[in-house]
Amino acid sequence: MPNAIDTLVHARWVVTVDPDCSIHDNYSVAIHDHRIIDVLEQSIASTKYTAHKEANLDHHILIPGLINAHTHAAMTLFRGLADDLPLMDWLHRHIWPAETRWVNEEFVRVGSSLAIAEMLRSGTTCFNDMYFFPDIVADVARQIGMRATVGLIQINFPTTWAQTHEDYLRKGLKLHDEIKNWDLITTAFAPHAPYSVSDKPLAKIQILADELDIPVHMHVHETEQEIAASIEHFRVRPLERLSQLGLLTDRLLAVHMTQLLPSELEAVAASGAHVIHCPESNLKLGSGFCPVSDLLDAGINVALGTDGAASNNDLDMLSEMRTAALLAKGVSRDPTTLPAHQALCMATINGARALGLEDTTGTITPGKCADLVAVDLDYANTLPTYDPVTQLVYSASRDQISDVWVNGEQMIRDGKLEAIDLKTLFAQVKVWADRIIATDDNGNAKAAS
Repeated sequence: MPNAIDTLVHARWVVTVDPDCSIHDNYSVAIHDHRIIDVLEQSIASTKYTAHKEANLDHHILIPGLINAHTHAAMTLFRGLADDLPLMDWLHRHIWPAETRWVNEEFVRVGSSLAIAEMLRSGTTCFNDMYFFPDIVADVARQIGMRATVGLIQINFPTTWAQTHEDYLRKGLKLHDEIKNWDLITTAFAPHAPYSVSDKPLAKIQILADELDIPVHMHVHETEQEIAASIEHFRVRPLERLSQLGLLTDRLLAVHMTQLLPSELEAVAASGAHVIHCPESNLKLGSGFCPVSDLLDAGINVALGTDGAASNNDLDMLSEMRTAALLAKGVSRDPTTLPAHQALCMATINGARALGLEDTTGTITPGKCADLVAVDLDYANTLPTYDPVTQLVYSASRDQISDVWVNGEQMIRDGKLEAIDLKTLFAQVKVWADRIIATDDNGNAKAAS
């Protein structure tokens, strides 16, 4: 008798993201109790299993859920607020004043919900967040059923979330203890950047990260200005300062990394630190180019992130894969750099590895949680399909994503997001937009035009 299971997904192509770059034709994935239990030929699956639910995806590529390894989810509510500006001008004159004026629990709840809706609709099943009120981000993600790593934020100045370094740490540790046994949510320390967090809290974070066995997620070497300021104030470049503080280890998730000397690249490789590449945000802010080809050649784990929607301006990981692959070729002047399958690895298993989730997600492997994405390739822009992975990376759009599962639960079915009441959410977003647009950068009401 066939084994009774929860779900069978039949796809034209199943890409497990294994080291051999395997593409399985007419394969099925069996899911039971939230986990993948088998990956096998469709002809065998139909006799081996009987499923409560079946999905027949006759012209789709099935891939592991995409992992957005660097986000500021709630900043979707600042999307388009201050575009085409240098990073420090953007932060100091626009974003940080807007955050001081507007960010509270409800802002984060609505903004994070909007971000999760966008991410699910574009194939992201797990995100790594750095923002205020991480307790709210965790609660929203859990209620919707999204996998997330929430950042235990740290920054030098007081905010509506916390007032002092001790306050940030106390609240972060309290949250870690409260959610450490949640199924879908994990934590990481999230000091904003070397230029915005002083030595004392960074040293404390290094000790606590070792004790709690969690990552440290941080913007590092994002701009030339950051490097110059560090040399002026600390007499060393930021990476050297982090190394002196004991933070350059395999726990570090170094975001951006557009300014690297050869010796620094060697130090990162030796430490086992991970690099989170955000190509579209780097391009938009004019921050520079992450040397992805050199990082990969050195054996460094490189994952992909979108950054926040205020500086990208979307949370589309399919687009991020394409940009990463094309940019790497242009920077290296080598068309063989970062081929399509490697870009897919960066958006899946490399992100899982950086977050310490490689045993949970990132590949379509029996025993792992069923985080899956189906992309319909029967579109004008992805036909003919000689190689489904290259079509996915170089030609497909997020509108072609038809079905998404997180932890075995179907979140997108036939292109429809079922986990969120979008009508209510969009109404809430518009209320926030009306409030924000009615004030200037200093929080004063704008004069009527």
